[in-house]
Order: sequence, then C-alpha cells, then structure tokens
Amino acid sequence: MTQAARILKAETRIFKAVFPSTTNHYDTLFGGKAMFLMDEVAFIAATRYSRQKMVTVSSDKIDFKKPIPAGTIIELVGSITHVGNTSLKVRVDIYIEQMYSDFREQAITGEFTFVAIDEHKKPVSIT
Repeated sequence: MTQAARILKAETRIFKAVFPSTTNHYDTLFGGKAMFLMDEVAFIAATRYSRQKMVTVSSDKIDFKKPIPAGTIIELVGSITHVGNTSLKVRVDIYIEQMYSDFREQAITGEFTFVAIDEHKKPVSIT
C-alpha cells in the first residue's frame, strides 16, 4: 500500500456528545478534556497508520477558536500530516455540531507528534 493510501486509511473520526459533566462554569467543554480527547484521537490515527507501539512526544500549537457549549455534538478528526523515520505528526480538528440543526463549525485545531517505540521504549523506524 502506498504512503498516501495508508494516510487516508488512518484518518480517524470520533463523535462525542458534550454533557454537563465535561463542562466548566461557563457551560463550555473544559480545555483539558478537549486536549485529552484530541490526544486520544491522534494516538488512534498514529497507531492505525503505523500498526506499532506509539507514544506522544509533543503537542504542538493548539488553537481554541470557538467555545464548545454543553448540549452539542463534537466530531474529532485525526489526520496524518507528516511521516518521518521514527516519528509522525497528526493534526486533530474538533468540529461543533448543533444537535437539532445542520449548523457545524470548526472549534479547535492542534497537532501532535508521536514516536514509534520498541519493547525497551527506544525509538524504532516506522515501517
């Protein structure tokens, strides 16, 4: 399979409902909860691409463009943006969807870097 085909196949999409238990005192999604979900989606995409043990080594710039209100649906989309020898980058976008309308907008964007590791936790080549 070509690298481009592997990248397409690794794209990961997860939907979540934003319940009050995940929001702050402004009734919007906790930033830390958003980052947790983003790292999880990025990890899944990285693993789907490499099919190896992957660990997060950095979260690059994360832009919180819009608050995410309680009572909405979010879609997290993880896409591979760069593949190196032992590492890869995954961009994660979070989109807000209103539950009872077709309205949808991008709320958060970030990039995460992962490294493939062996059983001794040493970096190995991504095959």
